[in-house]
Amino acid sequence: MRKIPNKRAQSMKAKQRANITFRMNILFFSIFVLFTMLILRLGYLQIVKGEEYTSYLARKEEVPVNTSVPRGRIFDSEGRIMVDNLPQRAITYTKMQTTKSKEMYEIAEELSLLIEKEPDDITKSDLQDFWLKKYPEEALELVTDKERKAIEADEDLEKKDRSRAIDRLTRDRITEEQLNSFTPEELEVIAIYRVMASGYALSPQIIKGDDVKEEVTVEEFARVSERLSELEGVNTTTDWRRIKTSSLAILGSTTLPKVGIPKDRLDYFLSRDYSRNDRVGTSYIEQQYEEVLQGQKSVVKNITDGKGRVFDIQTVYEGEPGKDLVLTMDSEIQLAQEEILAEELLKYSNSPGGKYLEHAYFIMMDPYSGEVLSLVGKRVGKNEKTGTKEINDYAFGAFTNAYEVGSTVKPGTILTGYREGVYSIGSILVDEPIRIKGSESKSSVFNRYGSIRMSDLQAIERSSNVYMFKTAYGVAGRTYKANQPINFGKDAFLKMRSGYAQLGLGALTGIDLPGEVSGETGNFEDGKLLDLSIGQFDTYTTLQLAQFVATLANGGSRIQPHVVKEIREPSEDGVQLGKVVKEMAPIILNTVDNTRAEIEQVRKGMKLVYFGSKGTARSAFGNAPFTGGGKTGTAQSSEWDAKLRTNINTVNLTHVGFIPYDNPEIAYALVIPDASLESTYKTNFSTPIAKRLVDKYFEIKKKNNATTAGDSTSTPLIKPAFTNDKIDEEETE
Repeated sequence: MRKIPNKRAQSMKAKQRANITFRMNILFFSIFVLFTMLILRLGYLQIVKGEEYTSYLARKEEVPVNTSVPRGRIFDSEGRIMVDNLPQRAITYTKMQTTKSKEMYEIAEELSLLIEKEPDDITKSDLQDFWLKKYPEEALELVTDKERKAIEADEDLEKKDRSRAIDRLTRDRITEEQLNSFTPEELEVIAIYRVMASGYALSPQIIKGDDVKEEVTVEEFARVSERLSELEGVNTTTDWRRIKTSSLAILGSTTLPKVGIPKDRLDYFLSRDYSRNDRVGTSYIEQQYEEVLQGQKSVVKNITDGKGRVFDIQTVYEGEPGKDLVLTMDSEIQLAQEEILAEELLKYSNSPGGKYLEHAYFIMMDPYSGEVLSLVGKRVGKNEKTGTKEINDYAFGAFTNAYEVGSTVKPGTILTGYREGVYSIGSILVDEPIRIKGSESKSSVFNRYGSIRMSDLQAIERSSNVYMFKTAYGVAGRTYKANQPINFGKDAFLKMRSGYAQLGLGALTGIDLPGEVSGETGNFEDGKLLDLSIGQFDTYTTLQLAQFVATLANGGSRIQPHVVKEIREPSEDGVQLGKVVKEMAPIILNTVDNTRAEIEQVRKGMKLVYFGSKGTARSAFGNAPFTGGGKTGTAQSSEWDAKLRTNINTVNLTHVGFIPYDNPEIAYALVIPDASLESTYKTNFSTPIAKRLVDKYFEIKKKNNATTAGDSTSTPLIKPAFTNDKIDEEETE
């Protein structure tokens, strides 16, 4: 009999097969998706992120190393060296990530037999470290078991803090007698070790050769060089010392390798691949142009074994010296003007009214290019050895100190009067004592009581205070009436200061040096607007005055001053300067909102100051063999007397000018703060000093032009320094 198939069982099997097939499909699909994701991820890592990870790996293997590449040199405008590098022998040590202190001590002991190292910089902590290493058993006995257990049982302390507490207690119990028991030979080992240990992994430390008082001898250099294979991490190399041929402060200074990067800028430099012991610029030109002068360190690749120990180092990039700077200043002119200002400052500080005279500043610049042709600052000091008065460099004070400058601002006041519609070119105002209700009268020095009709040109020539006072009235929208109270308002101050700022007064000049200040502005007091108009309220720097007169000289363009003329590649032959990398082009910061005719009118008034029959500088400049224009200034000031515990009234003297009148070659400013006691002030001696400084410039230029006539050298030659002075970097620390 035929068996009837079980349809239900068949149906169940069919369902099972279908379920398995479905699951297999899901599995295969999942595997497909996972492989697809893996392939896409690998493609992303290789194609999109490949370059980034390759670069990251290179950074891990390739390490910038401080190989003491020469820092860029600094030359004057004539190619004379002002800051140079003096090569010197050096012995260095570079520890690896795996280096142990015991290994460093062993190397220090071997080095102590080959070189002499003074233990001058050893600290108490260094002595304690060495004592703990030399007498480990005695060190354990300094802390009793009971004390040790008490510290370890202190639940308020973490494990690492407990160890520190025990170590601190141990060190405190090392006696002075024990620390003073080391032999001279041991002290030498300690001195070497402390330098080796102070560095970071892969950062070379100079064991000997970074101190002018501790130079590496030829014999020491040879002895160490012969045994380099036995002294792991030790190397003999050439380091460089920074040498100046000028005391000019704005050249700046650098740190020594033993000091390295200043702590307050550590993160900044480390993020730029500097080493902690790198020499970096800390002031003025050296600081401003750090990235140009620094150079590029060599890059090496560390080859490690399976345990991560370095067994070979390969050079990837040789490195290159820093680029050179060519300054805008001729060191011969700079030095000559320094000597003049120092001589005059010493003379007048010894005069009866010169008790508080301590500083003098002079800046000369090209009014069209902004090149600073000379930057002179002098300060009265006292010789530490003899106790006698001496004059020191204080050039940076020309842009970091601000003073009330007096009547030299008056050309700016008149230009503000034109711009604000107070009057037009050639306008006549009456110079008369200004009488304000409740205040003392204010007048011009040459007219205390009368009434004189005066034009804008005459106001500049004779330095009329009243013309400026009435200008201030007009800027405030007021008309002067005798014996009336004043109410000018804040807007008048803003307009006056805006007019001055367009010319450079009260605004940063933008010079390529750090530390510049903008000066101080006083409060909005109605009566002070008149003082502001004659330079007796706000304060300005000497550099601002120089930019101010340069703006007038060139017809109204405020040019950014700069002390670096060119950046050049290092010299290839030591005879000619390297190729020009960058030439500093003139930068116009703004153009004055006055017509050319208005600016020219002010320039004519300044010409009368020098050559007019009543010009305030006629006595010094009236017979000059050149044309030009200028403005004199005096300002009431005060100086704090610590002994008398009171302010003493003094007078600031100023002078600005430009030469020649047509197409000016130079613009200059002279500031002598607290030049005289107000009670003994008799004459503005800044004017004859300015004349001496200007004459010296043209004298030197004439001599040098005659000497170099017909010179067709296309590439400037490197010339020796103008002086034989050698100022080591350590002397400026």
